[in-house]
Amino acid sequence: MPKAAVPHRSTSNPAPLAQHQRLALLRQLVNHDDVPLQDRVAALLVLLYAQPLTRIAQLGTDDVLHKDGEVLVRLGNPPSPVPAPFAGMLLDYLGQRPNAMTATNPDARWLFPGRRAGQPMTPETLELRLRRLAFPTQRGRTAAIRHLVLQAPAPVVARMLGYHDDTTAQLAAEAGGTWRHYAPGDHSRSP
Repeated sequence: MPKAAVPHRSTSNPAPLAQHQRLALLRQLVNHDDVPLQDRVAALLVLLYAQPLTRIAQLGTDDVLHKDGEVLVRLGNPPSPVPAPFAGMLLDYLGQRPNAMTATNPDARWLFPGRRAGQPMTPETLELRLRRLAFPTQRGRTAAIRHLVLQAPAPVVARMLGYHDDTTAQLAAEAGGTWRHYAPGDHSRSP
């Protein structure tokens, strides 16, 4: 049998984007109308909420809530608010999702419907679409979660974004967060 060379793929986390790079990417996503809205919305979910493509692909239209003029996205509990320019983009996208009006997907409930009837777009397809835009998915996601755990207690971030408490606590410690001694729960009760 001839020798087979199996390429090595590193599983280590790449260095996150700097905050100014993350903000520049967010600005570009808002301002570049030449990029498909579908790709911009997926990239926003990565940069704002540190969501992996596997979870983004599984989001449904019912995970986007529009109540009293506020747009929320259900990633955990409670749903996370969507800031101003991105809320409009998300609502616009809901009204014009691709593959939602075809004979195979007339009642598609997926936020990112796939080509197969009743199936969401695969994470691999989302990754290819973002890679074509030279979007740094993993580095952007790492930057987003690190920024979030520096802004709020890790357990709060974990619940809102659907992460495990231990994961966000570890990320907060690595990022130098000051919320290490935060005790989640109801603090309004007297002892």
